[in-house]
Amino acid sequence: MTDDALNINVNLVQQLVSSQFPDWSNLKITEVHPNGWDNRTFRLGDRMSVRLPSAARYSLQVDKEQKWLPILSEKLPLPVPKPLARGEPNHNYPYNWSIYEWIDGHTATPECIDDMAKFATGLGGFLIALRRINAEGGPGPGPGNRGGDLKVYNDQTQKAIEILSTKSNLDTQLLAEIWDTALSSKWVHPPVWIHGDISSGNVLVNNGEISAVIDFGSTAIGDPACDLSIAWTMFDKDSRDAFRTIMDLDDDTWARGKGWTLWKSLIILSGIEQTNTFEAKHSLETVYQLLNDEI
Repeated sequence: MTDDALNINVNLVQQLVSSQFPDWSNLKITEVHPNGWDNRTFRLGDRMSVRLPSAARYSLQVDKEQKWLPILSEKLPLPVPKPLARGEPNHNYPYNWSIYEWIDGHTATPECIDDMAKFATGLGGFLIALRRINAEGGPGPGPGNRGGDLKVYNDQTQKAIEILSTKSNLDTQLLAEIWDTALSSKWVHPPVWIHGDISSGNVLVNNGEISAVIDFGSTAIGDPACDLSIAWTMFDKDSRDAFRTIMDLDDDTWARGKGWTLWKSLIILSGIEQTNTFEAKHSLETVYQLLNDEI
């Protein structure tokens, strides 16, 4: 079965749960919205969720999360997903999949957050606690290379800048300078734990405050620069300053963080990566944040 042929829906999840975990077969299954790209998530009853990789390149995330989340959770100041069971492939679905304890909360959009600087400080505290956990034996960067060398995306980024130099009014010379600066340094310290995909969709809030962090499919040990992208994709200047203060990382790491953010935004804006209107608009806003930021 090819990934293109996969139809991950409520009926499939019902069949998988009923055949492999019959004690839970009577629980209602509902799709979570908005859903993710790497994985599809469904609510199972009131207290559980089902998470299924959407393609082969994401399938190794299952075993990684099953192994490491119970270990990491003991040292973290906020709730993270708790694995309850691991499902296996069958004739309708070709990958391992997971059942987790459900975590209540809302996606961390600005309108749900009472104090953005306080939110940024809370998120920074979480990431500091994560990177202080013993990294011995931890997984290296996965297919997306989060935690790895940013240079793997040099060709894509250079191509995106070239495309945008002829089809946009962006200051592509400054974009190239930001990119070159990002590539001019590397993480020279021992590898540390990273989340790998810190974005508004992977942070939950309750009562206006940060309450949990989810989706550890890209977690790895390596360079923490990629976990800084939210500074430009979500924060304004004041909350970005609060985030930078608590994160306590050097200028080179922040420059690489800008590089990670720039790469992703540019491949969307240039059309190298297919997307939707909302993502394109958000990527343009992010690029303006990068261009106007003094970090």
